[in-house]
Amino acid sequence: MRPRVVATALVCASLGLVGAAPDTGGAPPLPARMADTGGGTQLITAVAPRAGATSGTLTWWDLRGGRWVPAGSAPARFGAKGLVEGASRRQGTNTTPTGLYGLPYAFGIRPAPPGTSYAYRPVRQESWWCQDNKSHAYNRWTEPRPADCRAAESEHLVTYRTQYAYALVIGFNYDRPVRGRGAGIFLHVNGRGATAGCVSVPEGAMRRILRWADPGREPHIAIGTVAGPTAVTRARGRAVPPSGSP
Repeated sequence: MRPRVVATALVCASLGLVGAAPDTGGAPPLPARMADTGGGTQLITAVAPRAGATSGTLTWWDLRGGRWVPAGSAPARFGAKGLVEGASRRQGTNTTPTGLYGLPYAFGIRPAPPGTSYAYRPVRQESWWCQDNKSHAYNRWTEPRPADCRAAESEHLVTYRTQYAYALVIGFNYDRPVRGRGAGIFLHVNGRGATAGCVSVPEGAMRRILRWADPGREPHIAIGTVAGPTAVTRARGRAVPPSGSP
């Protein structure tokens, strides 16, 4: 979603990488307490303390020998208006959709970090993400922008040089897009504040995630809160597993 800047600053400044996952106090690891992890052996969790929060923690996990083990963690930022259940989200609300989603492909203005195995699409001058509800290309990368996709209703990706230096597409509303629900939800590099609906992390964390993610292990991202109706432990679905190509 377009990382516009408003009074509260919708895109985040780097906070620095946190190397270890939060202490669970002896409880089972978070993925073991989830209703669904997507069926793969890699998982990203993005957790906020409450629905109205704009910051939280992102952790990436490996399933090893039947047990989920944290591979890394970083501070995360969410929408300027907090988080909302993905199925009821509306476009333009500056909210991050909760739920469990696939990660179809990666992209970036900069070259893929060495060791990246995910399909990685380079951002060019003609690269756009269509968010126009009236377009046949709604919630899709377009190159060039089609005539029925208005520039004012879309993101010119190369414009966001900091945020889209590195990014992963989050499969929210992606498989069968519902117009009006939202488009252009990514995991990307921090800008100067909360996001317009994406999840963002420091650049160093984004580079590590891209080197870690293996499409053959079907990584998903689970977005949610610690507790309540939008708790990450309630996230379900197998939306858009990686296809291996943009």
